[in-house]
Amino acid sequence: MRLRGVLSNGCSRRLFIANSVALMIICFGFIMMLIALFFVIDHLGSSVGINNNRLVFSNENHTAGYGHRKLLQSTGDADDDGGGDMNRIGAACSKDDIVILQGQTAPLPNGIPAYTVEILNACVSGCSISNIHVSCGWFSSARLVNPKVFRRNDFDDCLVNDGEALGPGETLSFQYANSFRYPLSVSSVVCC
Repeated sequence: MRLRGVLSNGCSRRLFIANSVALMIICFGFIMMLIALFFVIDHLGSSVGINNNRLVFSNENHTAGYGHRKLLQSTGDADDDGGGDMNRIGAACSKDDIVILQGQTAPLPNGIPAYTVEILNACVSGCSISNIHVSCGWFSSARLVNPKVFRRNDFDDCLVNDGEALGPGETLSFQYANSFRYPLSVSSVVCC
């Protein structure tokens, strides 16, 4: 009954209707924002490779709305194609069969930039490669790197996979964190 008395006043009734309309507009706007957010998230998911037919290791650097979500890039010299002639056919293996790709990933919580490295034996068949040594300068990392995967033996000499063989098409990966990206290149290998 008290509400009825308040609503019987013309001024209070208009204020009630105005507040109700404002509340409905705010709710409608909030629902529209949620729907828009759903579509943006769906679009970003497809941009980073979910159900996408893009090559994972292209020479282009694609981003999906986040500065730290970049695809891996070859670490070869500027006049090198990054991995030798990966279309070469033949039984002989060489250090050109090892391809090193790296790209920036999400930084550590303390802000130190982080990088993902992938080391790939690009040989198609019959060429396991061991004792892979990489030119790596004074490589060090604020994030622990498993020494069986990658370790610095001396200045500009890092060993991959604890010296064990990397089979045809096999890939090793690790992450490191440092204030800058280390240039990494294959210096020597042993063909098995």
